[in-house]
Amino acid sequence: MNKVDHIFHHEQKFELEAGENLPGFQLKYTTLGQLNRDRSNVVWVCHALTGSSDFTDWWKDFFVPGSPYDPREYFIICANVLGGCYGSTGPLSVNPKTGKNYFHDFPEVTVRDIVRAFDLLRTSLGLNQVHTLIGGSLGGQQALEWAIQQPEVFQKLIVVATNAQHSPWGIAFNEAQRMAIEADKTWKENDQRAGIEGLKTARAIGMISYRAYKGFAETQSETSHHKINDFRASSYQRYQGQKLANRFNAFTYWVLSCAMDSHNVGRGRGSAEEALKAIKAETLVIGIESDILFPISEQKFLAKNIPNAQFEKIDSSFGHDGFLVEIDQFKKLVHQFRNREHIAVQ
Repeated sequence: MNKVDHIFHHEQKFELEAGENLPGFQLKYTTLGQLNRDRSNVVWVCHALTGSSDFTDWWKDFFVPGSPYDPREYFIICANVLGGCYGSTGPLSVNPKTGKNYFHDFPEVTVRDIVRAFDLLRTSLGLNQVHTLIGGSLGGQQALEWAIQQPEVFQKLIVVATNAQHSPWGIAFNEAQRMAIEADKTWKENDQRAGIEGLKTARAIGMISYRAYKGFAETQSETSHHKINDFRASSYQRYQGQKLANRFNAFTYWVLSCAMDSHNVGRGRGSAEEALKAIKAETLVIGIESDILFPISEQKFLAKNIPNAQFEKIDSSFGHDGFLVEIDQFKKLVHQFRNREHIAVQ
């Protein structure tokens, strides 16, 4: 049941959807558990915007003994996305054509590019079937796109707090965050810390969309009625900005937020409805009632249009972040799904 980190190298030119290419790339991926003899126990996890391949870090209470996907029984794998900063090729990587870091020259990548890179890793590992593909938020967008591209590969699909097409509301939030980075006077520099102050502000903007009114009221309200400054909510926003700045960079945040905006399963396929019909996996779609970034109507749309899908919701005051916070509810829903306790789409 040992967790192991690996690096996958793709040495050939990789054409990107927007028209540019990478001369090659690498993906860092993490595995937990062991493949069974017939390789039928694979669970593939797709991470969200600022996640890494180490799903035991950001979803640590889900893949544990006794959980629906117990690592004593399943082989769990997660790869850091193309464009990431946790071991996969991204803006801080060295461009082999120039011998210098990409920085601002890193090409535009889309969710489809990320998924095609994952599929090259999958085939290199000889994984012809994946028992369950699972992801939330940007990870859910990847999982949907992948299940459409390779419908014969995935037996089960679990997507949480995600959508078929990124909304104007979501794109507006992302653009506001990129504007904050752009306003940082260091952003134009070719340096790994460029735009870092802007990134802090971007994260603070993002936190407003990731959480909900009630959640802030529950966790950041003042205990005194006499305060006129130095509010808990203020310090929380600054803390979250600094916390991300300590582990991330503005270049990757820019690239991956743009990739999220690119998400539209219907592009070139007639419509989102037509694209979703291609999914053959038995599907569980989970929404969060208080999610303002990916409102629950978007998950109901998925469940309505994916042929073998069911919808369920998580009750949480933590908004979009509820899929990372409400682990007990999440486990219960996945257990029900695994036990074929189907719930009608509401």
